[in-house]
Amino acid sequence: MTDTSSNQMWGGRFAAGPDAIMEAINASIGFDQRMAAQDIAGSRAHAAMLAATGIVSDSDAAAMREGLLTVLSEIEGGTFAFSSALEDIHMNVEARLKEIIGEPAGRLHTGRSRNDQVATDFKLWVRDQIDAAISGIEALIAALLDQAEAGAEWVMPGFTHLQTAQPVTWGHHMMAYVEMLGRDRSRFVDARARMNECPLGAAALAGTSFPIDREMTAQALGFDRPAANSLDAVSDRDFALDFLSAASICAMHLSRFAEELVIWSSAQFRFVTLSDRFSTGSSIMPQKKNPDAAELIRAKIGRIFGANVALMTVMKGLPLAYSKDMQEDKEQVFDAADNLMLALAAMEGMVKDMSANVANLEAAAGAGFSTATDLADWLVRALNMPFRDAHHVTGSLVALAESKGCDLPDLSLSEMQSVHGAITDEVFGVLGVHNSVASRVSYGGTAPEQVRTQIARWREVMS
Repeated sequence: MTDTSSNQMWGGRFAAGPDAIMEAINASIGFDQRMAAQDIAGSRAHAAMLAATGIVSDSDAAAMREGLLTVLSEIEGGTFAFSSALEDIHMNVEARLKEIIGEPAGRLHTGRSRNDQVATDFKLWVRDQIDAAISGIEALIAALLDQAEAGAEWVMPGFTHLQTAQPVTWGHHMMAYVEMLGRDRSRFVDARARMNECPLGAAALAGTSFPIDREMTAQALGFDRPAANSLDAVSDRDFALDFLSAASICAMHLSRFAEELVIWSSAQFRFVTLSDRFSTGSSIMPQKKNPDAAELIRAKIGRIFGANVALMTVMKGLPLAYSKDMQEDKEQVFDAADNLMLALAAMEGMVKDMSANVANLEAAAGAGFSTATDLADWLVRALNMPFRDAHHVTGSLVALAESKGCDLPDLSLSEMQSVHGAITDEVFGVLGVHNSVASRVSYGGTAPEQVRTQIARWREVMS
């Protein structure tokens, strides 16, 4: 027999019935209280504009602006009582303002709507996160530049398909990530410039009949200009998607580096030693030192990329202008921002603390016939051999060395001449790994002088 005395579908949390369910699904104060500082900044700018345009009195505006500072101090001090019945940060702040200053608080919402208010708050919050992300990226770049400078001449294997390809320098490898992060930085800078238009004053969707000054509020809040279309201003979340897109690509780069650190710190590679501050032990295997921080950074891309897909999905079918669906825009962005900043900080810490095992790097750099391309290039230069022929001769020499269980520099001249009689002992000058990297002097190459050139360029960019 069905129990009709309570709504069993919803369980104990919603035992109070539909009213409790509606309050729970409708309220956003549980997460949008993070925008309190931005909400109050927007309201204070709006109040000042209302007075400047004669829409409210100077005394009412002054009371609102001072009262809002009191509300902010309560929130920052942890004494503010948030109410889910008041739905969101905007209504919570306005209700408390009324308790503090009385009737003038009711004039604060003149000439605006919660639609343009939330768009403004969210833009301000995302803009702050973009600034934080840029700072985090710059700190990581600085750490990588220090590593690159220290190891501009250290040799290590360069890989393709995770197979030994050609020797490179440690500094060159570090600088590859500097280039990636430089692009990440530029994406955040571009996103910031593109989103820096102020929605405040767009009101619900059509603008307002009050003689507001949108240029004034835009300037007060650090925007370049007011948003030019009121419908778009309240329904736009491209700025959040731009942030999530840039965060996703940045997190992908961090994940790639994290993967390399996991490999490099393994007992099989021993290219780097990670600091104890960013590693953990095993509960049962005392010999283990696990690169947990790198592994967790590697996992962050899932959360951040997921946030990007989630918000794209929320927005994809919405008609203009505002729909309540858009309340689901913030939690994903908040989570992505938190995890990006944590990943950047952890990676910066690891890069600062990690130690390269230079001897192991050099030994690995010379293994796997890594200077075969240098041999082929020498055949082209010294013997005027077509590269395809040089490639074939080099392959035969690699096969010979492999059959003898040695590397290319260990073959004797007579053994090399058995493959091609015109080879001279000058060939041994190009076969060492240090000779190999020193020869790669093309712009952007791995030669130490090129690495130092790029380090200097980036230090200038970052100054």
